[in-house]
Amino acid sequence: MAVGSAVFFDLVGALAEVERAEGGQYSSFAVRGKRFGYYWPRTATVGLKQTLSEQRALVAERPDVFEEQFTAGGFGWVVVQLAGVDADELAELVFEAWRLSAPADLVATAADPAASRP
Repeated sequence: MAVGSAVFFDLVGALAEVERAEGGQYSSFAVRGKRFGYYWPRTATVGLKQTLSEQRALVAERPDVFEEQFTAGGFGWVVVQLAGVDADELAELVFEAWRLSAPADLVATAADPAASRP
């Protein structure tokens, strides 16, 4: 079930126009200048932008895997323990985070990774 950081980087790398920036203890990811994710190697966690309702649902359903990070601009950021998710679930969360930040013209040309899975 658990995924490693390589899976996360593969998922992010498959999305259009992703920009990676290195911080002191984390990497951040943006699309056309809008941040949608973070990766902390020390804790093997990622922070992903979600809707407020999705943030609440994830944390309520599996608090051992998801935790509320913060809310900003009408969005809820969630911390994801990579050891607690599988590749399909992480793919959906990463795509949704990217989609919430990407401009409509870019989203219109993107394929949802969940749609290509059996």
